[in-house]
Formats: sequence, structure tokens, C-alpha cells
Amino acid sequence: MSAPPPPSARRYALLALLTASALASLTACGSGDPAGPASGGGGAAAAAGSADKKAGKLPTGNVVAGVKKDAAAARLLPERVREAGRLTLGGAIGAPPTATYLEDGKTAAGVDVEITEAVAKVLGIRIDRQEASFEAILPALGSGKYDVGTGNFGVTDERRKTIDFVTYVNDGQGFATRADEKLPKITDLTQLCGKNIGTGAGTTFEVTLEQNKSLCEKAGKKPYSVKTYSEQGAIWGSLQQGRTDVVMSTINGLRYAVDQQQGLKFLNEYHRLDVGFAFKKGSDLTHAFQKAVNVLIADGTYAKILKKWGVSDSALPTSRISPPEIR
Repeated sequence: MSAPPPPSARRYALLALLTASALASLTACGSGDPAGPASGGGGAAAAAGSADKKAGKLPTGNVVAGVKKDAAAARLLPERVREAGRLTLGGAIGAPPTATYLEDGKTAAGVDVEITEAVAKVLGIRIDRQEASFEAILPALGSGKYDVGTGNFGVTDERRKTIDFVTYVNDGQGFATRADEKLPKITDLTQLCGKNIGTGAGTTFEVTLEQNKSLCEKAGKKPYSVKTYSEQGAIWGSLQQGRTDVVMSTINGLRYAVDQQQGLKFLNEYHRLDVGFAFKKGSDLTHAFQKAVNVLIADGTYAKILKKWGVSDSALPTSRISPPEIR
């Protein structure tokens, strides 16, 4: 069992659970019907089929309790890990369906969390989870602070230069906005010219936006402005209150959030990416983790986790080690 999060983290987690209903009351900043299938935001709830989810509650059923140790996977762990029986993980807590806290403010849940728990069971070890900010995890792998990291880390060619990945889900980049915003689907970043774009600090979204700012100038248009936030609640608050016009984030996270909040709509998927456990370059843990994920895929546990969180469309047929970026 990992140490409980600090009071500030617990307070934020509880605030995040209230974000959907609280933001829905900001009618001066956004209008329209709750996002549903017609606006592209209903995929998560439809797949989950959960009345609790529509009421703003998180799914709590335990779908990994029956997972058993797999001897073949465990043998792939280096001897030092088999002897210690544990690893340290740096995990980002952001928002459902990836990783969040339940209503008690201390129990972590979500796709990242539950796949990690299931992998630990397959390998017969304990994975001690330590909460860390998204942007701090990857650098800390190289220093040895963490053995493995999770944070819905997309596998990009740039990251593969310094990080090894073991993939476990397919997600990627997408956009959402207010229901009254007239933006069409974003297929070219020049469609964002002149807009204020909200996104997470230290993410691939921030990198994509910053690297392509010059496109607006080349097109003779006013550049867009990138506003970064370290907390998901702040991103959605900025959108609802009109400080930003568009949010760029994970496809699954956007669909889930839009499903919970009135006056917002999912625009479209922009770029798909495989997501994986992150390790320092040259790690001797990757083959064991890959085998463990594939065991979970084969025995059906993997499908149960994704179904629970409404992201079955993001399933991978097999786990891979540091595959090339999806183009």
C-alpha cells in the first residue's frame, strides 16, 4: 500500500469530483445541452453503461481481484526485483478515466491505476505508487527515483530517445470546446489561429501547440495563444469561464469530461498515440511488463478494465516495447 497523498492532493481530488456539477452552473460562460452522442461526447458513458457515471459518480467495481501470478512473466523480472518483491512507481493523478481519486480523496482509481495493479499481481510483486506531477515523472526515471512511471504517457519518437515504453492502451490528442463555439472539427492547427488554447503543462499537447505556432504567421493569421495548467479542474474552469476557447487533451479524458459537463462538446480526435508504462532507457523491466500486459489481454482482465472505464475502443491487440510513433 502506498502512502496517502498529501492534504493538498486530497483536497484537489475532492474538488475534481465536484467539477462537473460546479462548472455546469456557470451558465454565463457556456450554454447548450449536456454533451451526448450527437455532439461526439457520449462514447464513454455509452460504453460504460453506468447510471452512476451519468450521476457524476465513478465506477468502483473490482475487476482485478481474481488476477493470479504468472510464473513465466515473473521469471522475466531481474533477480534483484524478484528478491525485493517490489518496485516504485511515479504516478500522475489527473482525471478520470485515466487516474483519479475516489470520493474518499485517497484511493486511486482509473485505467492507469488498475492496469498497474493487475500487472503487479501477474508479476507477483508489490508496486508502491507515489503521486507525482506529470511533468516530473519522466526526468525522475533517469535519476532512479522511480522504477516505472504512469501518466497516460503517449509514445512519441522524441520521447523514445530517452525513455523506454511498454504499451497498454491507445489514446491520443483531441479537442473540446463550449457548445456555442462555432469551430468545426480541427484537422489543421491553423483553424485555431487567434484562439486561446488550454492544455496541460508538460504534455505532448503543449509541445505540439508550441512547435506549430508559426503555422498561423505563415498563413497570414493571428497566432493562437497557449495557456497551460497543472490541474484538470483549472483547464475546464478556464474553458467554461471564457478565458480559453478550446481545450486540447487526451481523447479519452475529453470524452469522459464532456460527458459529465453541460455546455461543452467534443470536437474530434486529432492524432492517435499508443500509451505506455515509462522506464529509463535500457531498462531491464520492459520484457516482464510486456509479458504481464499480454497475459491480462489473453485472460480477459484487460478488456474488463477498459469496459469499466468506458474506453473499450482504446484496446490494443498486444503490448509492444517502444513502438514507433503512430503517424
